[in-house]
Amino acid sequence: MNDWIQKYIQSQKAALDSIPVPAVAQVIETLRRALREDRQIFVFGNGGSAANASHFATDLGKGSSDAVGRRFRVLSLNDNVSWLTALGNDYAYEDVFVRQLENYARAGDVALVMSVSGNSPNVVKAVDWAVKHQVRTIALVGAKRGRLAELAEQVIVIDSQHYGRVEDAHMGICHMACYAFMENPAAKP
Repeated sequence: MNDWIQKYIQSQKAALDSIPVPAVAQVIETLRRALREDRQIFVFGNGGSAANASHFATDLGKGSSDAVGRRFRVLSLNDNVSWLTALGNDYAYEDVFVRQLENYARAGDVALVMSVSGNSPNVVKAVDWAVKHQVRTIALVGAKRGRLAELAEQVIVIDSQHYGRVEDAHMGICHMACYAFMENPAAKP
């Protein structure tokens, strides 16, 4: 077991080492611009990425907002179970995010999606819609990259196909983005 744990940690370090620092800085700048322009930020994903989206929205909406003294308008599209299930039931599961964006999103807003495969139909459909409606798009994906890497304006690829490692690295990026506003005066608008 010790050997397996050590190998897992080494592989996790490699995934973290693949995070491109300039791309994370660009994401932070996009979030800072959204705050400055009072834009809405939408975050979403499936499975572990859905949990990461909720966590990120909480940290940005509370901790980062408290630190800068202005409120990030951030919403996780994963958090309204009644709406998700109504959309999935009445339309299709691939519509659960795009239908919410149709209600809320405006040109200049930001959509940040997390997907290890980059190919989940519901996130791809939502990002495709966002691009067509001038919503700024950010995709955090794994090594497979998928369709999201072709669609999104800003893409961060984690060099791993292991779901746990990629999701951990995505959450690390989300924490960096939030703590940039909490701990780094240069990030404040």
